[in-house]
Amino acid sequence: MAEQDKTPVPASSSSRSLDPFSAFRSEMDRVMDSFFGGRSLFPMPSFNVPDLRIGDVALVPQVDVKEDDKAITVTAELPGLTEKDIEVTLEDGVLTLKGEKREEKTDAAAKITERRYGRFLRSFRLPDGIDEDRVAASVDKGVLHITVPKNPKAAPKARSIPIGGKG
Repeated sequence: MAEQDKTPVPASSSSRSLDPFSAFRSEMDRVMDSFFGGRSLFPMPSFNVPDLRIGDVALVPQVDVKEDDKAITVTAELPGLTEKDIEVTLEDGVLTLKGEKREEKTDAAAKITERRYGRFLRSFRLPDGIDEDRVAASVDKGVLHITVPKNPKAAPKARSIPIGGKG
């Protein structure tokens, strides 16, 4: 019997997914299958990751989070969206950015209308010691800016704990 060729075949660019979780899961499945001879002892659960695309473009905003002594600053790139398309919430220490984009283009000459739609949701757990009452958000030219001030009175105080011997 001839031995099977186990040379990996590179994925074509058209078969690559824009969803990093699917790519990660596929790679982990491949590694586990090769290790356990096709029988994984610990199968990974299947996660239903929503398709966040408009056409061929993933609608997952690029987000930068920066922290200094006074505040946490969140900046998200949301081209084409306005403040009416975006919802920002803070609940139980979790900052959530949610929005949707709808586009409709009509070509009267060709008598066609093209519609595209997509939603996104990003959540971030914030550390203790923030001033929830002073959180502010604004949108300027498709960039969402969120400032989460820190509350110096609520900041956790660090202290050294001496380690003693038996006694």
